[in-house]
Amino acid sequence: MFHNRIKALFNSAVSSVASGISGFTFHPEKDLTRTKKLPAATLLRFLVSQGASSTRTELMDFFGMDTQAPSASALNQQRAKLKATALEAVFRRFSTSVDALHPSSGYRFLAVDGSSFTFFSTPRFASPEYFVSEGHSAKGFYSMHLTALYDLERRTYTDAVLQPVHEKDEFRAFCTMVDRQEISPGIKYVYPGDRGFCSWNCMAHVRERGQYFLFRSKDIHSKGITSRFHFPGDGSFDTTVRVTLVRSHSKKIPVPEGSYRRFVDKKTAFDYIEYGSMDTYTLEFRVVRFPLSDSSYECIVTNLPADEFPLERVRECYSARWGIETSFRKLKYTIGLSGFHSYKPEYVRQEIWAKLTAYNITETLVSHVVVETRDTKHDYQVNFSAAAHICRVFLRQSAGRIRINVMALLGRELVPIRKGRQKPRKKTAHFRRPRYFTYRAS
Repeated sequence: MFHNRIKALFNSAVSSVASGISGFTFHPEKDLTRTKKLPAATLLRFLVSQGASSTRTELMDFFGMDTQAPSASALNQQRAKLKATALEAVFRRFSTSVDALHPSSGYRFLAVDGSSFTFFSTPRFASPEYFVSEGHSAKGFYSMHLTALYDLERRTYTDAVLQPVHEKDEFRAFCTMVDRQEISPGIKYVYPGDRGFCSWNCMAHVRERGQYFLFRSKDIHSKGITSRFHFPGDGSFDTTVRVTLVRSHSKKIPVPEGSYRRFVDKKTAFDYIEYGSMDTYTLEFRVVRFPLSDSSYECIVTNLPADEFPLERVRECYSARWGIETSFRKLKYTIGLSGFHSYKPEYVRQEIWAKLTAYNITETLVSHVVVETRDTKHDYQVNFSAAAHICRVFLRQSAGRIRINVMALLGRELVPIRKGRQKPRKKTAHFRRPRYFTYRAS
């Protein structure tokens, strides 16, 4: 069945990393080389299938209430030897193998966004770049930032970059992910992003790969990329502009006719022209403006072809970007990244990569559940909370001793789709304290 195939791909990714575990440890000559209760492969499987209970409870569940199960202390000793890059490698190898199951062509939409994760720690374990003193907590808290690419059609994460909160640079993270994206033949990649990613450098990196961006920008009357252009009017429009970027104030730099000159200052990152150089860089893109209400408009900058993506389709494509916002909510509050089992940033990185893998496994299985059409008021979909629990149990070692019909179980756990229901966004920033676990790895 399909769920067994997915588990086989996951086990293959784990085995591949475990076989070369010396490349993912702090002391390759001795770490994770002896056969213990928690060898490398078992340790990786445990971290991916770990839930939100205490470490001791998770160990008991993972080993099927075996009296010979390793202790929380033994787990922490093994985790101390493991680099977070091991879980990152499992994530990447599993995601690549799942992609191979769904050969596609045409356009693939990879939305980009970022989210921060708070965790408990002390100066003994976490360096100052993780500590946040101001804001909603009198005592301060620790935080790590995730910038991710999310496939809007398959509902899975394809890439991510982790940064300490004070070293957060979403522009750089996005450019890094675009540059290392493997371009599949016959697929055109589109990167939707909100205003936080609308920059000359991000646009240029996408263009250099021969792909497409779809960024929201500030309105034409605000100080942003779309300001100081001549547009057809103050209403809706779809027009193309050409911009020549320069990094010198010299008047000797020629600008082609019909192109706007834009100066990129020293503080602004741009990887294709050195500051002070006489070189230029030309970008051509569309500015699409449409109404949100009677008094407000939204601006989109994109290099998608106008014949395939007219104004209304551009609007629909950007609206679909909301899928990554809901995925972050599931990742934090359903998969379990609202609380961590450790004080150390390296362990937190382990858990983030592990949970990204668990999320992809869950969404992959959920997307292949056939929900029967019913003559009811609402359509139905799989309950993601129940699905996360089912998949977590399915991945555990103890699950190998029993037969679990995952797809049938998922097909039973349905909830109605109530369209048009939404809650207003809070006007003030909402801070959630990290959850406290009694048994943390230190």
